[in-house]
Amino acid sequence: MRVKLLLSYDIRPGVEEQYYHFMSTEFLFWAHEQGLLLSDAWYTLYGPYPSRVIGLVAEDVRHLSQLLNSPEWAVLEARLQDFVTNYQRRVIPYRGGFQIY
Repeated sequence: MRVKLLLSYDIRPGVEEQYYHFMSTEFLFWAHEQGLLLSDAWYTLYGPYPSRVIGLVAEDVRHLSQLLNSPEWAVLEARLQDFVTNYQRRVIPYRGGFQIY
């Protein structure tokens, strides 16, 4: 059964350019190489919600768990957290469309 990895966070002020470079050249490239499909990339304009929500779909929870426990993921997640605040990571069943839970 497919699952979705949801990453939500706010980008730290002043590091937007470095964040975009990291996401486009390292983070999403690695995710794609590992078989994760980018399904969502949301930007919140108003309200007390995370400014970004990224959704990545995996074929099954076992594959995603292996990736999330890998040394490569640990490095990428730590680098991402250099650029963001209020970081949260959730794994949910994939239902298609916009999902926050």
